[in-house]
Amino acid sequence: MLYGCETAPPRPAKPAEKAPLPATAEPPPPNVNLSGFPLAYRQGYADGCASLSGGERKDAARFGSDGNYRTGWQDGYSLCKKR
Repeated sequence: MLYGCETAPPRPAKPAEKAPLPATAEPPPPNVNLSGFPLAYRQGYADGCASLSGGERKDAARFGSDGNYRTGWQDGYSLCKKR
């Protein structure tokens, strides 16, 4: 209940969704060795792992059409969730 000029404390903001990595961008280095994996897999892994620390980060079009990105995203999400 509020009285007079009192105001309610501000509500915490919802975490903003992060934009997925562009198709040509090299992702930041992960905590695991992904050398030898295709760029799309590494990007998916980075997006999947980053999805655990805030809003979901996923390129829905690539997830549906690019098997390397999809597998990388699923692996990144699953493996980073276990840590």
